[in-house]
Amino acid sequence: QVQLVESGGGLVQAGGSLRLSCAASGRTLSSYAMGWFRQAPGKERDFVAATSWSGGRTYSADSVKGRFTIYKDNAKNAVYLQMDSLKPEDTAVYYCAARRGFGVNYYIRDTEYDYWGQGTQVTVSS
Repeated sequence: QVQLVESGGGLVQAGGSLRLSCAASGRTLSSYAMGWFRQAPGKERDFVAATSWSGGRTYSADSVKGRFTIYKDNAKNAVYLQMDSLKPEDTAVYYCAARRGFGVNYYIRDTEYDYWGQGTQVTVSS
C-alpha cells in the first residue's frame, strides 16, 4: 500500500505562487508514476500534470502549461507541483495520485491511478 499526503495548499492572490507537496509513506515512490488532479466545486476531477516514474518525462494540461511544473524527487520520496501565475479558475481541491510506472510512460486519466491522497485546498482570489 502507498499512503499519499498532500500539503502546501492555501489562499493566494491572483498572480501568486504556491508549491504543493505530496509525500508518500508505506512504500518508496521510485518505481511509481505520479499525477496531480484537481476538482472544483460542482465539477468533475480534472487532470493537471503527470510524470513518469523517473521524473524524466512530464506532461501538463493545456490550461496550466507554462504556469505549473510537476517534478519528482525520488530521494525525498515525494512529488511536487509548482504553481505560478495563479488564476481564480485554478481554485480547486488538488489531489496527487500514484501508480506503478512502466518505461517512460506518464498517465493522464484518473482511472489509471491506484493510490490517492486526501487532497489539499487551493483558493485563488481575484
